[in-house]
Amino acid sequence: MRALILDDEANIRKVLKTLLAESGFKAHEAANIQEAHELIAGHFFDLAFMDMRLPDGSGLDTLKEIKASNPETKVLVITAFASTETAIEAMKAGAYDYVIKPFNIDEIRVVIKNIKETIQLHQRIRLLETYTDGFEGIVGKSEAMKKVYMLIEKIAPFDTSVLIFGESGTGKELVSRAIHNRSLRSEQPFITINCASLPAELLESELFGYTKGSFTGAYTSKRGLIDEANNGTLFLDEIGEMPLSLQAKLLRFLEDKKVRPIGGSSEIDVDVRIIAASNKDLRNEGIFRGDLYFRLSTFEISLPTLDDRKEDIPLLVEHFVKALSKKFQKTIKTIDPVLIDFLTNQKLRGNVRELKNLIEREIILSEEGILRLTHYQPPQKNEPSLTEIPDNGFDIIEYMAKIEQTLFSQALQKANGVKTKAAELLGLSFREFRYRLSKHGKK
Repeated sequence: MRALILDDEANIRKVLKTLLAESGFKAHEAANIQEAHELIAGHFFDLAFMDMRLPDGSGLDTLKEIKASNPETKVLVITAFASTETAIEAMKAGAYDYVIKPFNIDEIRVVIKNIKETIQLHQRIRLLETYTDGFEGIVGKSEAMKKVYMLIEKIAPFDTSVLIFGESGTGKELVSRAIHNRSLRSEQPFITINCASLPAELLESELFGYTKGSFTGAYTSKRGLIDEANNGTLFLDEIGEMPLSLQAKLLRFLEDKKVRPIGGSSEIDVDVRIIAASNKDLRNEGIFRGDLYFRLSTFEISLPTLDDRKEDIPLLVEHFVKALSKKFQKTIKTIDPVLIDFLTNQKLRGNVRELKNLIEREIILSEEGILRLTHYQPPQKNEPSLTEIPDNGFDIIEYMAKIEQTLFSQALQKANGVKTKAAELLGLSFREFRYRLSKHGKK
């Protein structure tokens, strides 16, 4: 953060500069209005201290100037010539506060601290407002996702390891790519590998490479993915599935920044940022080395499940409809609200990936440009869901009877009308099934 000090007294400027530095402000000094004009023209200031009476004019004019060019600048007017009229005039011109010389250093320190917190709060609000429907290809504007976006913004510029936790389908690779795109390595390679997709021997050769003749079938030399990601980012998905023997080799690379291909006689210097992801708790020493965990987890990001960000489901549905309808050359004009209601109340254990698969299926089956729920019974109008109770309550006996009636109808349909088979599907004796069926007016 940047601050301007406009005061003709060198001692005042020196004290304020010291106090501002304590709170992390970079201060620029001006002894007169002319110097202040030049600084204001070339910089944005988060905070400004201004004397009201200066050798070449009134500080009030400079106050108006800086507020006109940077309305968000917090201006603290400080002067030895105090009057009610002057204070009112300064506040009308946009001053944040008004203090009188000689001032108490501890009081000024508190004022600076409060202003800093106000500035940071406004910056956070502006940042959140920029995340309209998503961020770096990640769709969602829920509070849970905005926290993830802000963490990405903070972590990305610093060249450290990142460990991402999240259930399957929560978007771990998208988050890793967003970190890469926002980093200083964004123009360099972004390489990914799923550690669960290959046996230990193949995973080692993929990561570290091999030389010609190092093992049966190695007819040529091959660069490893770590080397291919040089100067860029390597994303290790499902790193919890990496064998312990290979974890030791990866740890050695993280410490030395050197790789030796299988069968090679020399090491290669590699500069690469490692981002890893897992859906397991890696702190369990039985499945993952503790020293490697601490190497990888300089920063940790935990991704919310879809159940924790239900308000993003309509946005995700719209996003997938646009992408997949184009892929399958289907025109979708309307999305049935019943489908959105169902998805919002359904627990999708596969998270966003499962949601995408479901939308893909419904697009393929869609007719007349309407996306409908085809393979589930749509909920009855005004019927309360199983996961919530309306504020005015509801008749649980009637509700359970409706559920039972629906299940009995489905069982009979699956059993082609054979009641003994339908009873088996529901885990009931034939007598119990027939009795319950008669309660619903069926024989």
